[in-house]
Amino acid sequence: MKIAMIGTGYVGLVSGVCFSDFGHEVVCVDKNPEKIARLERGEVPIYEPGLDELMARNVEAGRLSFTRDLAHAVAGAEAVFIAVGTPTRRGDGHADLTYVMAAAEEIARVASDYVVIVTKSTVPVGTNRQVGQVVRAANPELDFDVASNPEFLREGAAIDDFMRPDRVVVGVQSDRAAKVMSEIYRPLYLRDFPILTIDLESAEMIKYAANAFLAAKITFINEIAGLCERVGADVKQVAHGMGLDNRIGNKFLHAGPGYGGSCFPKDTRALARIGQEHAMPMQITETVIKVNEEVKRRMIEKLLDLCGGSFNNKTVAVLGVTFKPNTDDMRDAPALTIVPSLVGGGARVRVTDPQGRREGEALLPGVSWVEDAYEAAQEADLLVILTEWNEFRALDLKRLARQMAAPRMADLRNVYAPQDVRDAGFEAYEGVGRAGFGA
Repeated sequence: MKIAMIGTGYVGLVSGVCFSDFGHEVVCVDKNPEKIARLERGEVPIYEPGLDELMARNVEAGRLSFTRDLAHAVAGAEAVFIAVGTPTRRGDGHADLTYVMAAAEEIARVASDYVVIVTKSTVPVGTNRQVGQVVRAANPELDFDVASNPEFLREGAAIDDFMRPDRVVVGVQSDRAAKVMSEIYRPLYLRDFPILTIDLESAEMIKYAANAFLAAKITFINEIAGLCERVGADVKQVAHGMGLDNRIGNKFLHAGPGYGGSCFPKDTRALARIGQEHAMPMQITETVIKVNEEVKRRMIEKLLDLCGGSFNNKTVAVLGVTFKPNTDDMRDAPALTIVPSLVGGGARVRVTDPQGRREGEALLPGVSWVEDAYEAAQEADLLVILTEWNEFRALDLKRLARQMAAPRMADLRNVYAPQDVRDAGFEAYEGVGRAGFGA
């Protein structure tokens, strides 16, 4: 089957590459000439483990190609996926559907045979019906169906999520569209992965509901962590005890500096806006958004306490700035709140991150980028672990303590046990939701 994928961002590129690995002929389209040129040279514009090898294999096999020519990509395609950005719209928090609707209109103008237009982008409930109206208005003679196929890819584990999904959600209006979508996902169906075929609105809602629930779970444990600090409990033990309950589970119960990334911040804001528009306020989600911002500010207060009440003239080593490990994505990362507060307070900030520098240099002005944790810690007054990359999980703590002017650690991912940090020679430690020492 021939598939066109409009958009070569994170979702579009990963999905297009994986569909081609299923055996489909996939043409990925993007208007950005530089991005298409890089892809044609075999360069992957995003960091996702394993994506470069998978892309190269399918390009070599002739199943995957890249172009700026939408008409060429759509010609003969049985399904055209829209995987463009839906950023938060300024002013009202709603998802900006400008790119989605523009793509729909362009598809309508170049398509001639029956095609299923599939929305892969995360969109508010009702968007797919709007897509249908746009297509019909642009080309009244076109024979088409619209389908909703939200993605559930975790950055850093996207290929595994695509190839071995918890479920695939497909929203359709006709048996004909359902048949096309079933053929697209046939390799997963044959391996008994759940394929949920439902109506458009339910498919659209599942994506927002799932992400809002996970964001709430993260925010809940972060709020519990704050209470643990006041009453002397250890949030890691609390989370472990909670997670052993099968009704709760242990995933997304890791206390830290707040959630970030491309999905949770955007989708919670969009869901809150959808609720407001339909006179059904999403009060839990609105509170989650508020508390998540408060969590980030609470982290800044921890750092300030460790620095004796002032960042001025302090040297701070920051380990990790991406919103999570195994990605170069910095969208809404806690670092974008915490690091500017350090710089604004007069600190000299050294940053190291395995993949964050490409985006971070523009997003975090006023910091110095170094190669590793030991260079960052040289004569530093504070060491901050912001992202739990593997290379930060087994540091030589004694070496770090010897190098620092004032060996103090803010472990905002609870990577290290407080006693191990103390034994290594640190004079002060603060984690999240657990007992610290010193300061």
